Amino acid sequence: MIERTVPLPTRRATKLLARAIGRQVVPGDLVVLSGPLGSGKTFFVRAVCRSLGLGSAVRVTSPTYTLVHEYETVPPLVHADLYRLNAPDDRAAVDDATVLALAEQRSEGRVLFVEWGTRFVQALGGDAVVIDFDVSPRSATLTATGERSRDCVERLQL
Repeated sequence: MIERTVPLPTRRATKLLARAIGRQVVPGDLVVLSGPLGSGKTFFVRAVCRSLGLGSAVRVTSPTYTLVHEYETVPPLVHADLYRLNAPDDRAAVDDATVLALAEQRSEGRVLFVEWGTRFVQALGGDAVVIDFDVSPRSATLTATGERSRDCVERLQL
C-alpha cells in the first residue's frame, strides 16, 4: 500500500492537486473522498471537473440529496455522495450502493468520485485512490488500494 500526504494551505493548492489527479485518471478509475464536513471534498471535485474540460457555466454541487451527479467531462465523471446511506448494517448499506449502479458506471468508462465512500470501496469494484481531507492543518492523504491506483498516486506531479 502506498500513502502520500499533500499540504493544502490554500484553495490554489487544492486546485493544483485536483488538476494533478485530473491528469492521471482514466475511464473506469475510482476516487474515494473522505474527511469532515467542510473539508473541501466537493470543491476538489469541482476543480477536477474543470481540469477535465467542464465549462465554468456548469455548476458542480454536492450530490448529498440527489446522491449522484453526472458531468460531461473527458472522460465522463460521476460524482456520488454516500453519506446518507446510513443502513442499520453494512450489508444493507452496500446493497443500497449497489442499487445506484455505481460499479457499472465504472465499467462503462466513467471516472467515479465518491464522497463518504470508504466502506464501499470493494462494492464499487475495488482499486481506488482514497483521499482523506483534513482541516487542521489542511491537507490530503492519498492512499492506493490496488495496482492501478498505486500507479496513479506514484505518478502525481504536483
